[in-house]
Amino acid sequence: MDFDFFVIGGGSGGVRAARIAATHGARVGIAEDRFWGGTCVNIGCVPKKFLVMAAEYGATAHDARGFGWDVNTGTHDWPALLRAKDTEIARLNGIYTGLLDKAGATIFNARARFIDAHTLDVGGQRITAHKILVATGGHPTGLDIPGAEHAIISDDAFFLPHMPKRVAIIGGGYIAVEFAGIFAGLGAETHLVYRQPLPLRGFDEDLRSGLAEALTANGVHLHPHQEPAEITLHGEARRLTLKSGSVLETDLIFFATGRAANTGDLNLAAADVKTGTQGEILVDEGFATSTPHIYAVGDVTDRLNLTPVATAQGHALADTLFGGNPRGVSLDSVPTAVFSIPPLATVGLTEAEAAAQGPVKIFISRFTPMRHTLTGRARKTLMKLVVDAATDRVLGAHMLGEDAPEIMQGLGIALTAGATKTDFDRTIGIHPTAAEEFVTMRTQTRVAGLRAAGE
Repeated sequence: MDFDFFVIGGGSGGVRAARIAATHGARVGIAEDRFWGGTCVNIGCVPKKFLVMAAEYGATAHDARGFGWDVNTGTHDWPALLRAKDTEIARLNGIYTGLLDKAGATIFNARARFIDAHTLDVGGQRITAHKILVATGGHPTGLDIPGAEHAIISDDAFFLPHMPKRVAIIGGGYIAVEFAGIFAGLGAETHLVYRQPLPLRGFDEDLRSGLAEALTANGVHLHPHQEPAEITLHGEARRLTLKSGSVLETDLIFFATGRAANTGDLNLAAADVKTGTQGEILVDEGFATSTPHIYAVGDVTDRLNLTPVATAQGHALADTLFGGNPRGVSLDSVPTAVFSIPPLATVGLTEAEAAAQGPVKIFISRFTPMRHTLTGRARKTLMKLVVDAATDRVLGAHMLGEDAPEIMQGLGIALTAGATKTDFDRTIGIHPTAAEEFVTMRTQTRVAGLRAAGE
């Protein structure tokens, strides 16, 4: 065999697995034909957060007046922002390949696909490997409606030649709400169209309601219970007709309607690797596919599609296969954030998930952040704890508000360690901060899940 371990995909999970396996002494090859660093670094969370920051600067400049600063914001230079973003992304690309090279992995800037269970075609070269990892991630999907070719997907949003004045975003997930904040914050008339009553299906209901209020306060026009019917061109404009009959005329229509696993051109059948109904690779708890020496991690498995999860899985797999340290990755209590404006973050169970298991005590605090008592901006912070009534263990923590992702990282440690509400209560807060509210919530808001307990 040419390699002990060959990795298909140069994203976060694949690069981590390749690098760690190589440091354990394995002969490692890795192939990537598009972006080193994967979606997150190139057309995902990293550049998206730069755009969010750019959108927030305009509001911050306006808010500074509440503190005595006379700030003239002027106009925003979209091309300058993209140039700065591209420079940083290029730097990060080099870091990823540099780490692999330093670890001793062999890099292939090429597409890889299976010939058989141990053999790959890598850019026209025949490569064999004892063990193979698929870490090809996912891609955004659009809608099959008339005129869909006139819309963009999230990949395209990072390369727009100019900032649109009017935008319609279709979808209610995290990509949709994040880009709604970006476009609205940069001055575009922004419409958010989604089928659900509230955005962010699957998140805690109080967070969803709070985010809808925040989006409206930021000038985003919400269109719940709506579905697109067709897109038509009218000169330079695009008209989005909804099934209700309403029509939105915009300069840009953005599909943020989901993602799918990148498995279409891997020729998985040649290696007898089974996939699910949406094309995702099926794996066991050790990341093994239906062909035991072939593994998969990250978004291509469509389990919990987060960059740190893919990274942790890749590391665990390399340690297991080549480091003499067999281990897995728990997907319980994984903290996550949505970089909306303001952001939200969560760890553990939602109220509905916890209540389905039995009685839970709910603690909620909603307040105006200290900063905005002077700026006058209509913005609220929401904090919530979900506590098991029987054991006092904190099952879920949720926050909508400035610095929510930074605060939730620490709470993720607490929930992973099994902290109780009593542990929170006996922790001294840092004053004055928003974070201290999590350790000073004493008044119970309600009890949920009594019916589930009775049953």
